[in-house]
Amino acid sequence: MIELHKYLTSISPIKEETWNKVRELFSETTLKKGDYFIKEGEIARQIGYLTNGVIRAFYRNDEGIEYNKHFFIRNEIFGGYSSLITKQPNLINQQALTNCSMFVADYHEITNLYNEYPDFERIGRRLAELFFVNKEKREVEIVLLDADKRYLIFQNEFPGLEQLIPQYHIASYLGITPTQLSRIRRKNSK
Repeated sequence: MIELHKYLTSISPIKEETWNKVRELFSETTLKKGDYFIKEGEIARQIGYLTNGVIRAFYRNDEGIEYNKHFFIRNEIFGGYSSLITKQPNLINQQALTNCSMFVADYHEITNLYNEYPDFERIGRRLAELFFVNKEKREVEIVLLDADKRYLIFQNEFPGLEQLIPQYHIASYLGITPTQLSRIRRKNSK
């Protein structure tokens, strides 16, 4: 819980009274490798704060091909954001790639605190802004940068992740085939 407090405080200062209310809403839980936090078609109700492990967010097309959209790593907030906000079925699967530890809270209870605790509402707004900026940055990378540059960005943003998850997940995230990723890795190791 100390890590969650530090994380929220790094986004914007949070009063002790506010923190005491917020922490009451979170409970500790785990996911085993391969388990889902949320699946496509479900209505999202919870947000999570990852304390250990790796979760991937991915789409699956009609042919069953999966496209990794994001990796959530330690000290990150995650959840089916669009579904949480719209109360519509979730479009993105979130699956544990390793055993994971986390704190989870009911999103509705979280947002109920916004009116009474403006410092917490500010954190929610800042998080939304950060998510938007990161989403836009990722979209620009996919469209404008070649695979070599996207791979270097991946390595900087997710140091050590290559040793924890299968290479085909990384290739999917980069928008390339596993063979292309092998070539890039081989070229970079020289």
